Amino acid sequence: MIDAAARPLRRAALMFGGAALLVLAGCATVPPLTSATSANGSKAWTGRMSLRIESDPEQTFAALFELRGTAETGELTLTSPIGSTLAALHWAPGEAVLNDGSRMRRFDSVDQLIQAATGAAIPVAALFGWLEGRDAQVSGWKAELGQLAQGRLQARRETPLPRADLRIVFERA
Repeated sequence: MIDAAARPLRRAALMFGGAALLVLAGCATVPPLTSATSANGSKAWTGRMSLRIESDPEQTFAALFELRGTAETGELTLTSPIGSTLAALHWAPGEAVLNDGSRMRRFDSVDQLIQAATGAAIPVAALFGWLEGRDAQVSGWKAELGQLAQGRLQARRETPLPRADLRIVFERA
């Protein structure tokens, strides 16, 4: 039996060990993001993304993802580093649905859908363009496409506040 004086030390050791395990899991190799074109011309990507919103308090979001389709009709699946599905998003003309595993919610637009899933308004049409190497211009956003050949995309929103920083890591097929 553990005496009462040793319990706080044991609890701290367990918490430290759990935190170390999470850090190591975060450093694990993730399958690379790939880009493929389907028979109908839509694209598909898989990889890692992170989003940091400079609010008070600061918000961060990170996930593995699979993105398929186009800005008009598509799907985005977000998963945790251990493979649990965090959310499945689907959009088509007149339809935008978020399934978070416990309920399905409907939205008026893909932009509202993405904001509900990630916490920030990410310009979906521009995101598809950026991933394809086009410098799609969006008010308030600036994409850095210089590292696309190395499998990296960064886009930063300066306005409206709060600022947001989107980072995607991928490998082209």
